Amino acid sequence: MPDLTDKQTFSDQDALDFHQHPTPGKISMAPTKPMATQRDLSLAYSPGVAIPVLAIAEDADRAYDYTSKGNLVAVISNGTAILGLGNLGHMASKPVMEGKSVLFKRFADVDSFDVEVKTTDPDEFITVVKNIGDTWGGINLEDIKSPECFVIESELQDLLDIPVFHDDQHGTAIISTAGLINAAYIVGKKLEDMKVVLAGAGAAGLSSIGLMKAMGVKAENTVIVDRDGVVYKGRAEMDQWKAAHATDTPLRTLAEAMVGADVVLGLAAKGAITKEMVASMAPNPIIFAMANPDPEITPEDVLSVRSDAIMATGRSDYVNQVNNVLGFPYIFRGALDVRARRVNHEMKMACAQALAQLAREDVPDEVAAAYSGRKLKFGRDYIIPTPFDPRLIWYIPPFVAQAAMDTGVARVNIDDMDAYRSALRQRVDPSAALMQKISSAVRAAPNKRVVFAEGEETTVIRAAWAFKQAELGTPVLLGREDLIRQNAAEAGLEFDELGIEIVNARVSEMNDEYTDWLYGKLQRRGYLRRDVQRMINQDRNYFAAAMVARGQADAVVTGTTRNFNMVLKEVLRVLDVKESLIGLSIVLAKGRTLFVADTSIHELPSAEELAEIAVQAAATVRKLGRTPRVAFLSYSTFGNPPGERGDKVREAIRILDQRGVDFEYEGEMPPELAIDPALRSNYPFMRLSREANVLVMPALHSAAISTQLVQALGGATVIGPLLVGLEKSVQIVSLGASVSEIITAATFAAYEEGVSVDFEPQDEAAPPHPSAAAERSMTSVPPTAE
Repeated sequence: MPDLTDKQTFSDQDALDFHQHPTPGKISMAPTKPMATQRDLSLAYSPGVAIPVLAIAEDADRAYDYTSKGNLVAVISNGTAILGLGNLGHMASKPVMEGKSVLFKRFADVDSFDVEVKTTDPDEFITVVKNIGDTWGGINLEDIKSPECFVIESELQDLLDIPVFHDDQHGTAIISTAGLINAAYIVGKKLEDMKVVLAGAGAAGLSSIGLMKAMGVKAENTVIVDRDGVVYKGRAEMDQWKAAHATDTPLRTLAEAMVGADVVLGLAAKGAITKEMVASMAPNPIIFAMANPDPEITPEDVLSVRSDAIMATGRSDYVNQVNNVLGFPYIFRGALDVRARRVNHEMKMACAQALAQLAREDVPDEVAAAYSGRKLKFGRDYIIPTPFDPRLIWYIPPFVAQAAMDTGVARVNIDDMDAYRSALRQRVDPSAALMQKISSAVRAAPNKRVVFAEGEETTVIRAAWAFKQAELGTPVLLGREDLIRQNAAEAGLEFDELGIEIVNARVSEMNDEYTDWLYGKLQRRGYLRRDVQRMINQDRNYFAAAMVARGQADAVVTGTTRNFNMVLKEVLRVLDVKESLIGLSIVLAKGRTLFVADTSIHELPSAEELAEIAVQAAATVRKLGRTPRVAFLSYSTFGNPPGERGDKVREAIRILDQRGVDFEYEGEMPPELAIDPALRSNYPFMRLSREANVLVMPALHSAAISTQLVQALGGATVIGPLLVGLEKSVQIVSLGASVSEIITAATFAAYEEGVSVDFEPQDEAAPPHPSAAAERSMTSVPPTAE
């Protein structure tokens, strides 16, 4: 077990300030339709709203089509079991319920709001929720004490025709079951052979043991212990939910039950499990101490008596956190997208199995960044995915949706799961649609050999592996083979059978050929042959560039270990510029794609260079399948106020006028005029037919600062800068780039090098909501008897 991560602490006042400032609470509402004109208001409310009212009156399911119901979940509580704090009343639960709504939106793009019900009477609670339940596409019950929670969930699910899901029960059950699947796999034990002890017979515990039984744990191999001891058949004063899991056993205490046990699930309280109990367990014990905020036993205490244990807790400052946010957002995402009538056992099992499988995949760098750079790899200390894994949104819901369809609780079927996964990616990653189009074109084209110049770096190795796994081309790693293989093994990657090539520049048989060729290119620029020999032998950027120049490869990706300018100088000694060289960044925000140039090459471009930047950017944008509309940006608007940089822009416009280019262009103008046609009434002479999508900046500093600022503020994704204009395709990533950034650069490098597209440039319409994209692949199914 590794050292613990640094524990994060904050004061009570910090927590209060967070919830109070700058706006009280954590959620707000944003309209999805424009409300700018009288017509908008007439459509949104009276009289236009009467039309969908009548449609829904005829068929209540049309509410999914004409209202937000299909993406709306209520988080409902009465505050009788708030976190580990107990019954503090319905209003005290509101911060927790708001937080739950935030998590729904953040992780699965599910709209949610909280409802606090002022009653502790289960029947009254059921009546209230039953009468308002049709408002939502699903209901998440939260912080309701046991055993009332069992009755409330069961009756509401029978009364309502939407999913009703008590997360305190089932969320913990799903995540802990996923962890158990992987822990059993690691220690080489089968679920049906394992002895499982549950310490704590509340809602979460009983649901967990029930799901584990459904996954293969045998009932006779389970022992449940509550505050009164072992739950055995015939014990007096047992409720029906505990009685359902009672076993014939002579054991009467937790200490007795844990002797020889393979697994203990702690859902009790701090200190419930002792070192002595852990020491008595079977070899390679699996210990899930999930009480919050303090586990039944700490990982430090477990480690002091059992070095062979696999440990999980409910806390983020220890490895293997059993965190419900891994479950409920994606359970509801999948359920909502097929308009499910309930969340059944099969859907929960599918979610647990999907989570277990995802944990065995290579872990993206974005996850490490969210956890203080901690590298995660499937094994004893990583058996459950982490909440910030960006793959969860598209990996888990399809399994849940499929289980709903297979068991007949879905109102609609998803016929095209690939389209559904693509739609899910777009919910949280605005670059997904563009990258999917580029990736598809690369896969359809003849195979490209892409050189990963810094092939000894672990991030580069992982990127090359993923690039090959995605069938985007053949990666060539430059470096010492023994070190590459060692780093690959440490990262848990096996690529011998994938066709990833390794080339050691120092001992390559191509050295003499590359040296002769490059010396012929540089001999009149002050280089001796021995200088060139050293460059080819010792610098992988020169070798990589020579590979593409001489036709042994198609494209190069580099830059993770050196700054951009240094790498570019090296590449330019080997490769020529075709016409003009620019840096092009792609900004994806709020359904809009913008291309920004020049973000890496020309510091203070002349008028001629600005014109060339526009021509090169427009050509690239057209190749990416968009109709370019170029705006030259400036602090001034068509000469007001005057200034030197504005003069340069106006001269660039005149140059393009004379050249007769085949794309729209206009300038100089500020950003808001470029991207919002509604502001153009004072400038009727403007030549842009729509909003601009290519922004040519007046200088490098403004281009670089603006794109970096947009990305730093959040709410947008920035790809690049991409290097455009070399005779061969080379992409230079930023120093210390992540695996995802390297893969993106490699994909663009392969795309740029001779990939022909089969789509015509087109205008970008406002993107449909992802659920609409998925809905085009859906078919309705009639309700089934249950």
